[in-house]
Amino acid sequence: MQPQRIVVKLGTSVLTGGTTRLNRQRMLEVVQQVARLYQAGHEMIVVSSGAVAAGRERLNFPDLGRSVPAKQMLSAVGQGRLLRIYSDLFDLFDIPVGQILLTRDDLDDRARYLNIRDTLITLIEQRVVPVINENDTTATHEIRVGDNDNLSALVANLLEADLLVMLTDQPGLFTADPRRNADARLISQVERIDDKTWALAGGAGTNVGTGGMVTKIQAAQLASRSGVTTIIAGGKEPDVLARIVRGETVGTRFEPVNTHLESRKRWLLADSPAGVIRVDAGAAQKLVKGGASLLPVGAVAVDGDFIRGATVAVIAPDGRKIAHGLTSYTSEEIRQLCGVKSSRIVEIFGYSYGDALIHRNNMVVLI
Repeated sequence: MQPQRIVVKLGTSVLTGGTTRLNRQRMLEVVQQVARLYQAGHEMIVVSSGAVAAGRERLNFPDLGRSVPAKQMLSAVGQGRLLRIYSDLFDLFDIPVGQILLTRDDLDDRARYLNIRDTLITLIEQRVVPVINENDTTATHEIRVGDNDNLSALVANLLEADLLVMLTDQPGLFTADPRRNADARLISQVERIDDKTWALAGGAGTNVGTGGMVTKIQAAQLASRSGVTTIIAGGKEPDVLARIVRGETVGTRFEPVNTHLESRKRWLLADSPAGVIRVDAGAAQKLVKGGASLLPVGAVAVDGDFIRGATVAVIAPDGRKIAHGLTSYTSEEIRQLCGVKSSRIVEIFGYSYGDALIHRNNMVVLI
């Protein structure tokens, strides 16, 4: 089986087993499933709720109301506790974990977006399982993602994951609310999310988590537009992750409407360039004919001022615009790197964001 990059989102209801406390046995069962896929060569990323529930449990369930400061306080108490449980459980399988806490602001800012992506990819390359949660302790309303369903889709998009699996207290999307209608049938596949799909989503689910089926549909729509296959399935299903990866029909599957490449190309083509990198004839030929990355040695000049992660145009010696791409360095850094071999980047700056000014995966050729 071809290794896949898989994002697994775990809702609070899955971690608690429907109770008010974190259920270590249920968490171990899920961790064991993630571990088996990891050991089979898949790249595993966990997006986990549960920090507030862990904090509430640690403080013996205080009655604090629903104020934002109270929730942030509970998250501050529970976040370390939650990660310690994950770390202890994954240690049973000799798998290291690393914590990443995110806000919407982190994902909207291009420089931070690239830094997060680089950190996550480095963790994955080092065979560390990232455990990701929203940073509820500091996030205000304006910078919150709002729920870990949508956060998991943003992470799947960021990493160009092959698969997003959202495990919840429901087996998937039904034709009606199964809690109220005995005739409700599970929908095994959704080719396209439309008004009928939204109508089926209904309202919030349990009172333990923050998301319901609506946020899961939102996440599935975002992921599908980014080229990611999404599956909503019940966390109590036996060996659910392995069965999904094997191709069994489990839960509700949402098909991607774009490929990763199409999604990235559309975005790069639509984005207005913040500046220009001019290249020599050799670099231009390699970009157009060879599908190469743009290396510093092929750059001759920079127009404009831009930050790392900006969309820039690449201009050939004859003045033709030959590509759009996301730059790995700022305009000032690139000016210092023009004509320089990649091996000297660390020597010049004392650090490196990679050998390429624009990696081929972040470039669309226009001719």
